[in-house]
Amino acid sequence: MSTGDVGRGASRNITSYGDAGFSRYLRGAFLGAAGFDQEDLSRPIVGITDLTSDFNPCHRALPSIIENVKRGVLQAGGLPFVFPTASLGESFMSPTTMLYRNMLAMETEELVRAQPMDAVVMLGGCDKTVPAQLMAAAVSDVPVVLDVVGAMTTGSWRGERLGACTDCRRYWARFRSGELDQTEIGEVEGSLATTAGTCMVMGTASTMASLAEALGMMLPGGATPTSPSGARLRHATQTGRRAVELARDPVLPREILTPGAFENALHVLAALGGSTNAIVHLLAVARRVGVAFSLDDVDRVARQTPLLVDLKPSGTRYMEDFHNAGGVPVLLRALQDRLDLTHVGVSGRPLRDLVSRTDPPAAWQDVIGTLDRPVGAAGALAVLRGSLAPDGAVLKVAAASPRLLQHTGPAVVFDSPEDAAARLDDPALDITAGHVLVLRNAGPVACGMPEAGSLPIPRRLAAAGVKDMVRVSDARMSGTSYGTVVLHCAPEAAVGGPLALVRDGDLVCLYVAGRRIDLLVDEDELARRRGSVGRASLPARGWARLYAETVLQANLGADLAFLTAAGPDDPGAAG
Repeated sequence: MSTGDVGRGASRNITSYGDAGFSRYLRGAFLGAAGFDQEDLSRPIVGITDLTSDFNPCHRALPSIIENVKRGVLQAGGLPFVFPTASLGESFMSPTTMLYRNMLAMETEELVRAQPMDAVVMLGGCDKTVPAQLMAAAVSDVPVVLDVVGAMTTGSWRGERLGACTDCRRYWARFRSGELDQTEIGEVEGSLATTAGTCMVMGTASTMASLAEALGMMLPGGATPTSPSGARLRHATQTGRRAVELARDPVLPREILTPGAFENALHVLAALGGSTNAIVHLLAVARRVGVAFSLDDVDRVARQTPLLVDLKPSGTRYMEDFHNAGGVPVLLRALQDRLDLTHVGVSGRPLRDLVSRTDPPAAWQDVIGTLDRPVGAAGALAVLRGSLAPDGAVLKVAAASPRLLQHTGPAVVFDSPEDAAARLDDPALDITAGHVLVLRNAGPVACGMPEAGSLPIPRRLAAAGVKDMVRVSDARMSGTSYGTVVLHCAPEAAVGGPLALVRDGDLVCLYVAGRRIDLLVDEDELARRRGSVGRASLPARGWARLYAETVLQANLGADLAFLTAAGPDDPGAAG
């Protein structure tokens, strides 16, 4: 080993002992103790991330996927090395996995940089894992290929097909309204998530898997095979083989994550009616590679591109239906007239070649539409601005109530997610279906930007049959959620944003066609209120302190300022 190529394989990224020869010699000794000989160590090393955790049931099938990646690496003449990183289980972390997305991105980046590998396969799936891995990949100096654990398959309850987690929320709303009793909601709970894998609707996990494929960071066809399927394992093997090829003939992520890649991903996001969370994640990835990309681009593309995929929560179907209809490759074929077909991803082939080898949406299926026969109108996502969100806010129009897309109502203000949880169901709360629920102090600086924006309908109103209300916040919502929910208002209340100025009874006007969200209070009164608004106190220590001190606002991707391409001088760093 000590006479090998110092820049490749096990001789890469040597430990600093002040003597490079000794460093390689010592590494060879310890690898010999692990059973590796010189023939092993002459091969390209492919790192494989392991995000297995008992706290992340979505990743339960990851060990078998890792074994298949390893098999592909070995078949192609490489040497697989599996290494662990943090695993962000969406419903198992307090206060929110979003607080730890940047930590996982930083950890993954540093481990790839510090350890000897010629390429890396990043395996994730649960909501924040794929965004974090894309953020790490963006700054990697070795080739990266992403793959995912895949979605669960659907279950059923009393003859109705069910899937996490849009149906979770729908049935929970029925339980809150008194339509279901405790026994029934318990039966539903046991029927929603019956296999390994991520949510089987077009929530954040499915959206980010699809966007990773659209960006070219995943081999074609990888976003949609379900977690328990053989197709999922076969794709993992292909990924391992391709990683070895890239180790020998490197193409770096920064060469793949081009402006054209992000434009393609935006068209796919709009056509999917995908998760609003994807907007924050794409912004973060783009800022890491220095690609000019903003909320204006999101709104521009969303206005152009109709809804082409019938999946919950914007439609009626599930990920296994999308896969059976052809998945992302067929969707890209349907969108080809809108795409940058010169783009080349990890497959090594231009997108034009890939779509030319893919059949258009088949006549026998009705899950994937075409541009001339879409599933829904353009504008599935909208970016709003106005006096409540001068730097932008987002709304998933495809999951909203049409009657509420133009609405003016008095505000009922909640000062935190905890305040909302404590008061929403209070019978004494003066609230009607025409009120606007305003949640503040739930943005990045305040508490990591939890998925608290889709506030539940107050129990009294839900029992009376109210299904939706306008909700406005600086928080996020789950990609599986539905409703007329304005999210990511920037700047957030915790840094003095306009949400901090709202008082109970103030009129809030939502006008989606005009892309506006406004507080109808005169400027003199707002100026008076600003004098009494302070900024949020910082956490005392640890990651939360570093995060709050350096995180950017949602309209800039909520990354840590010093990790963007601009570094600490990022113009958004001041909040």
